Amino acid sequence: MSFYSDEDVSDELETLGNTPTWIPKSEVYVTTAIIPISCERLLWYHYDLSRHATEALLLSNGTDGSYLLRNSNEGPGCFALSVRAKDSVKHFHVTRKDKSYAFGFNEFATLHDFVSHFANQPLLGSDAGTLIVLKCPYPWRVEEPSIYESVRVHTAIQTGRTENDLVANATSLGTKEGYLVKQGVFVKCEEPIRTLDLRACSAVQFDYSQDRVNCFCLVFPERTFYLCAKTAVEADEWIKILQWKLSQLRKGR
Repeated sequence: MSFYSDEDVSDELETLGNTPTWIPKSEVYVTTAIIPISCERLLWYHYDLSRHATEALLLSNGTDGSYLLRNSNEGPGCFALSVRAKDSVKHFHVTRKDKSYAFGFNEFATLHDFVSHFANQPLLGSDAGTLIVLKCPYPWRVEEPSIYESVRVHTAIQTGRTENDLVANATSLGTKEGYLVKQGVFVKCEEPIRTLDLRACSAVQFDYSQDRVNCFCLVFPERTFYLCAKTAVEADEWIKILQWKLSQLRKGR
């Protein structure tokens, strides 16, 4: 795959004079960041923005249906489409194959076709049954006033501390929402009747002891809760996010 920047091409043309000349891509070299020029032209392509920063950005400043494209950590040619869905952010795979882009059930021959698809505000349905309308892209560049506060007071509250005491910490924004079927003796209303404190949960795992399929359980000291998802994929996603949450709690995060 050949990569180049507009700056490299213009510099090369100057050395050839005013006569129009075709330059093979093999003779054009990258001197700046190696970014496919096609994606670089997207105003809503956010490069290496992390998953955490993406969720913080869309939840704090985006609206329902805001979305952006960013690099995925799963390897070259892999992107993530992050979409705000009410009070959460959903992430979807976008894969670049040669010059085409695969997204959902569709494959687009060019980036232009890919972008045109988004211009029509497509509707997405996730495994959890959530329907999301992609309404507006979130831009990479947002104009902000260049205003800074002046420091009027500057002193140290504690002394004797070193740089080793500076521990960066932030609460994860990773969430999942949806409906599950819970095993119970009585048929109850659809309104929430209780919340489960994961700090007391010791394990989350698949369960094959029930008559239903796609079941998993949450083990608490006083009780084990059995939950069933619509599909095995959704059950696996619930288990992964809950296990990850438990690991974060055990680390004190």
